[in-house]
Amino acid sequence: MKIPTLVILLFLLVPPPFHRDIVVYAAAGRWDFLISNIGIPAMHMQLLHTDRVLIFDRTDFGKSNISLPAGKCTTMQHDCTAHSVEYDVGSNTVRPLMVLTDVWCSSAAATADGTVVQTGGFRLGNHVVRIYKPCWESSCDWEEIPNGLAEERWYATNHILPNGGMIIIGGRRQFNYEYYPKRPTEKSYNLPFLAETKDPWIENNLYPFVFLNVDGNLFIFSNNRAILYDYAKRVVVRSYPMIPGGDPRNYPSTGSAVLLPLKNNTAAEVLLCGGAPKGAYTSAKDHGTFLGALNTCGRIRINDPNPQWVMETMPMGRVMGDMVLLPNGNVLIINGAALGTAGWELGRDPVLNPVIYRPDIGLVGSRFEVQNPSTIPRMYHSTALLLRDGRVLIGGSDPHKYHHFTGVLFPTDLSLEAFSPSYLDLKSGNLRPKIISPFSQSIIGYEKQLDIQFYIPQGIVGGAAIVVTMVAPSFNTHSFSMNQRLLVLSGGDVTLVGNSTFWIRVVTPVSSNLAPAGYYLLFVVHGDIPSEGIWIQIK
Repeated sequence: MKIPTLVILLFLLVPPPFHRDIVVYAAAGRWDFLISNIGIPAMHMQLLHTDRVLIFDRTDFGKSNISLPAGKCTTMQHDCTAHSVEYDVGSNTVRPLMVLTDVWCSSAAATADGTVVQTGGFRLGNHVVRIYKPCWESSCDWEEIPNGLAEERWYATNHILPNGGMIIIGGRRQFNYEYYPKRPTEKSYNLPFLAETKDPWIENNLYPFVFLNVDGNLFIFSNNRAILYDYAKRVVVRSYPMIPGGDPRNYPSTGSAVLLPLKNNTAAEVLLCGGAPKGAYTSAKDHGTFLGALNTCGRIRINDPNPQWVMETMPMGRVMGDMVLLPNGNVLIINGAALGTAGWELGRDPVLNPVIYRPDIGLVGSRFEVQNPSTIPRMYHSTALLLRDGRVLIGGSDPHKYHHFTGVLFPTDLSLEAFSPSYLDLKSGNLRPKIISPFSQSIIGYEKQLDIQFYIPQGIVGGAAIVVTMVAPSFNTHSFSMNQRLLVLSGGDVTLVGNSTFWIRVVTPVSSNLAPAGYYLLFVVHGDIPSEGIWIQIK
């Protein structure tokens, strides 16, 4: 029995930039409190293919609230507490880890074999490369390479390249990039665009938004504009128009950005939301006046002959928000504040309601759906990332120079909670696919046929589409998820093979330009409802 299916995500061609009235849907989604105290604020998070989450904070403020195992202490500060932990999603527990040098405001990415390579940090940590090799037991810990970087890296951005290497771009006072691993004599390479987009005394060019385009070049957004950059030839391929309004979107005027879902051989599109208006940082820092956050999103098809920003209006303004790609191709916008900017105690009026953005709804202005609120402010130094079961893990909030748990407007927060989008509602249980095969941790190749068998208790309802997606596990800090990427796999018809059991054959990504080698979460999506993911490794 053949059941027709639609396995593409449609991108609507829209007119030039302008704002429309907003259509807001009824609130949805559920919050679950997970752990009250993991010992550190979750300033940086990376999902591992072992279904654990690597979390770290900073080492320069003194002792944390979780001890290292007996006998472990840093020699320089004689600190016997942990500034990094591994969170086990299944058991809802944390294990302390040991970092020797300061990882504050750093960057990272997971390589092809799942190893996390973290780069830079503060002071003695700014030239350090740290390696974390995930393990199934509880024996793995950080390894440090003291002079692994050519330049100081603080507030930089990392991205995995098609060749499996890593590029590290920018950082404070660094208008250049370098590679890891690097050859013994290799240094950094100038990138004047980062200097051109620095605002005097404010910056607004830190943690640039970087995405790997389908042609292998890098889309780099800094402050209020972007380029497409051929890093191999060290040339700017094209420059994009300034985002309408010209307001800054990068740290400290922190917005967020995602590369919208990709399908083999299709154009790439970037969505950028929120941030702070011009002058917001100095207004908050020097005068104690907190300007309203930006309520606009810009969307641009980066490979169009004449790419232009199309602007949309969110239901509310948001600075320091995080954007998370969900398995069904929608975008969750979460965390942050309605007033001020990033920086020590420079944000006000926490935005407790997440918003879901549905990129494939045709009418501009009708794509936002306000979700049920959290009760916990997630301000500066908060994080969010997608878990294998479809929930979004939320942690952090530490807007103070030192940890303050009482007597301040927004206390340092050591908790974790999870947001469950409406596709995880109990009423959707009979419509949720369950992947039977392949098994988790399977290895796949490029441009290969992949047979997927799955079970839906109630069967496919009303001709709903069956879509197969792959999501890269990202590294999240400072409102940006590095290496975040979702691919929609092309395929044929769905075949009924048994009682509520189905089979579909899809084609894996054609090249590492689309999907750099590494681990991905694979989901089967029924209408809007994704299965629990399985881990696959493409190489």
